[in-house]
Amino acid sequence: MWTHDGNICIGEALKNAMRLTFPNGASLSDPAGLFNRRLDSKTVRAIDFGENDTVDEAALSALIAQAVRV
Repeated sequence: MWTHDGNICIGEALKNAMRLTFPNGASLSDPAGLFNRRLDSKTVRAIDFGENDTVDEAALSALIAQAVRV
């Protein structure tokens, strides 16, 4: 778990993916469309990364920086 004046992101190792869960993800702008889980939640959003997925590092960094500000 990463925190800064509150929870920013929770990392979880799943059977077939690595998940990053953002407790306040619904309030974040996601122009790159990284969020692919928990899309129906009113607060939480998550990103699952599979073993062969390519990570858009710039978009993920921007999302994390935004979560820190929120």
